[in-house]
Amino acid sequence: MMLAIQHTKKLLIAGVTAILMGNSAFAADVTLKLGHLANEQNSWHKAAVKFGEEVSALTDGRVAVEVFPNETLGKEIDLINGMQLGSVDMTITGESLQNWASMAALLAVPYAYTTLEDMDAVAGGEIGDQIEQQIIEKAQIRPIAYFARGPRNLTSNREIKTPDDLNGLRMRVPNVPLFVDVWKALGAQPTPMAFSEVFTSLQAGAIDAQENPLALIQSASFNEVQKFVNKTEHVRSWIYLTISEITWGRLSDEDKAAVIEAASRTQAYERELFLADEQLIAEDLQKKGMTFVDVDQQAFAQKAQDGVLANVSDDIRPVVEKLFAK
Repeated sequence: MMLAIQHTKKLLIAGVTAILMGNSAFAADVTLKLGHLANEQNSWHKAAVKFGEEVSALTDGRVAVEVFPNETLGKEIDLINGMQLGSVDMTITGESLQNWASMAALLAVPYAYTTLEDMDAVAGGEIGDQIEQQIIEKAQIRPIAYFARGPRNLTSNREIKTPDDLNGLRMRVPNVPLFVDVWKALGAQPTPMAFSEVFTSLQAGAIDAQENPLALIQSASFNEVQKFVNKTEHVRSWIYLTISEITWGRLSDEDKAAVIEAASRTQAYERELFLADEQLIAEDLQKKGMTFVDVDQQAFAQKAQDGVLANVSDDIRPVVEKLFAK
């Protein structure tokens, strides 16, 4: 009963959001549906709304954007599949794209980027261009902007300080093969699972732990079912704002230019939100009862890097080795 109520509430919220974002859609020539997994407080959602505003302004209302948070338009993999078929226009997605384009694994290689500047140099440089091109060719969706993500941390109901503490830990990971392989190498028992199923699985004891950036830990209210944030900081990564190649092909050259400009403005806007949010989110989670645990990051990094090199595909292994060497 409670799950049904929560589902109905999500649909109502999504409908209101779509109406607010799409009130110009009645006069628009093109309406883009943008679905994502985060809730309305997350910077991704705020950036998606900003993107819609910029697109509408730059096209004089010819193109409107309807935003659907909370997976109400579908789960991440379903949205990607929908974009490949032309039934969904846009989403925010990242390392899950390695299921189609192997280079997308570089978005989130454990312990490959130690600072935000390191990550930007890759995402905004030649390697980033190569990743985007392969995603377009292999996945048939087009990255048009990228957002920084806070480092991923492991939450649990017991302290995790070293890799040895992971023994037998049942934890959720996204449907990313590299993540599954690396956490197995670290000693845990990883289970791929849709993000929308994580809270209830933790609540029911089906899993013991999960790993995500602080922003998603907060917006998903994992503090209600997890006691510790173990500061593994095992992945610094970015995520793409993407558009279906089918949808892209339907846009005029003028509207394509407007979408790209709106995406550029949105990327800068999201970065401001991201930098302001990280410290505030940590403080909020502590106020809500979560304890932050310092871990032996060097031990985690060494064991994780061994696991990465043993499991990445041959075509990206040389790039990963260079990243680790830095």
